[in-house]
Amino acid sequence: MTSVTDDLPLAADFPKATVEDWRKLVDGVLKGAPFEKLVGKTYDGIKIDPLYPRAKGVAPVVGRPAAAPWQVIQRIDHPDAALANAQALQDLENGATGLALVFAGANGAHGFGLEPAADAVAKVLKDIHLDAGIGLELEIGPQSRMAAIHVAEYVKGKGLDPAACNIRFGLDPLAAGAVWGHSPYTWDEIAPAITGAIKGLAGHGFKGPFTSADGRVIHDAGGSEVQELGFVLACGVAYLRAIEGAGIPLEQAQGMVYARLSADADQFLTMAKFRALRLLWARIETACGLAPKPLFIAADTAWRMLTQRDPYVNMLRATVATFAAGLAGANAITVLPHTLALGLPDPFARRVARNTQLLLLEESNLAKVSDPAAGSGGIETLTAQLCEAAWALFQESEKAGGAFAALQQGLFQSKVAAARKARDANIAKRRDVLTGASEFPNLRESEATVLKATSIALAPYGEQKYKFDPLPPIRLAEPFEALRDKSDAVLKARGARPKVFLANLGTPADFTARATFAKSFFEAGGIEALDSEGFADPAKLVAAFKASGAELACLCSSDKVYADRAEPAAKALQTAGARHIYLAGRPTDAEAALRAAGVTGFVFAGGDALATLQDAYRRMEQP
Repeated sequence: MTSVTDDLPLAADFPKATVEDWRKLVDGVLKGAPFEKLVGKTYDGIKIDPLYPRAKGVAPVVGRPAAAPWQVIQRIDHPDAALANAQALQDLENGATGLALVFAGANGAHGFGLEPAADAVAKVLKDIHLDAGIGLELEIGPQSRMAAIHVAEYVKGKGLDPAACNIRFGLDPLAAGAVWGHSPYTWDEIAPAITGAIKGLAGHGFKGPFTSADGRVIHDAGGSEVQELGFVLACGVAYLRAIEGAGIPLEQAQGMVYARLSADADQFLTMAKFRALRLLWARIETACGLAPKPLFIAADTAWRMLTQRDPYVNMLRATVATFAAGLAGANAITVLPHTLALGLPDPFARRVARNTQLLLLEESNLAKVSDPAAGSGGIETLTAQLCEAAWALFQESEKAGGAFAALQQGLFQSKVAAARKARDANIAKRRDVLTGASEFPNLRESEATVLKATSIALAPYGEQKYKFDPLPPIRLAEPFEALRDKSDAVLKARGARPKVFLANLGTPADFTARATFAKSFFEAGGIEALDSEGFADPAKLVAAFKASGAELACLCSSDKVYADRAEPAAKALQTAGARHIYLAGRPTDAEAALRAAGVTGFVFAGGDALATLQDAYRRMEQP
């Protein structure tokens, strides 16, 4: 009997595939187009080739202990402490292994959050056994900084052993200053306050980590992977220096700092980013004379990728992001519920967020393999390139005087602004697709349910003494959602949405492709596309247009049909009172004649869809 460990030479009768063979096939498909057309680029300018050889001589990146699952973290952010407690208990009873207590005023609160008062903390933690192995992460800001002390006092008051409680306290004034764009104190004043709190907590027996280097700030603001990594390194080193400067040995300080990263739907870049951070931090530890230990990395699925429209697609985005972060060795993952951009998530949204992780852990067994990306040519190359570029940015921030000084000088902000500008342009042109928002919209989607709650108002924190450019969080879909909001307002006021008549010319074989494109194009902006049969007679076309009640019209057909019928159709529509006439397709040599006939705009893949749709609303609003 053949051993199950014997190789099965299934491919022995086939010639070995080579890169040259592959290139010949690719060149045949490209039909003369340059090969560079297949080479992508990240927002850091890093090239992504279509094919990579296997990476040789590489070792797995050490992250979580072998075969250990990550902590399944669930957000607790309901402003009502009693209801928040009920949510927490339900989450723990149904598979969550950790909680993120999100306090009002924290960077990740997104409009809600817990009250940072001692009695509220006690209510939230009621009947939760903090010494039973669950993870507890605090998301706090300067306005809610006392929440960390209240949690510590609660633990002591209950007679629990602080060392038996797995609590990440999340002190991070640098991230808060970056989001706000101001600080009432200098770094020389902030550092002693932070280290004083750390000393106090450690003195009570808490293990930490106590302070976080939060890359989500950069990601939420539209920044790139390199910028996120560079910011984490700069903040992490700033906290390490402050802790050592307070008299705590570096070997002890090493475990007092952890990192937070965003995980998004770009699977390979997310995996490379998490792997790169571990390698970069190990380099910092080595430079400090420390034996490298795996950095604790907590992941959140990305805020900026959430959409309000067709929010159920957010489930798919979160699944990919969780998959990537889990395989890349994240120690804890928080899935933002799919309705968070709409309001406070209801029990269904919370259950889906929790089960997204549980299915990947229990059904797909993702935690059973350590660093499965090791040896993958593409991901190893991306990891190395991110490391190189992020280290250069970290060195740049060091030359500026450290994280706080770099923020004061606008170092990170200027780079994030450039990345966001490029990102916004690609969103507008729909090169970066947001399913359900910029592509494949559903104007008849059902309204998602969220909870009703009153946010907790906090008093402003300190004087805005030291000001710099802020890094406020964004969502990429917001510009398209603003157009959909306009459409909803028109529907409410008039009983019907803005409409565009698809003036299809010829047979279905001629117009179907461009009519389908035009429908998605206009409805991404909330302008309902009214389909039609193919027309040859301009009089019948005009009659159908008038019957539709639309103000806008879009000619849809093939280039061959356009050559004979587009001009007379445009003239007929213009005479019939069409406020604006589009043509689905790129401008050609016939553009001047088409414009003279009444065509005033062209819609095509790669065009600025956002600007075109915004202009359409301006035209419809004109008297």
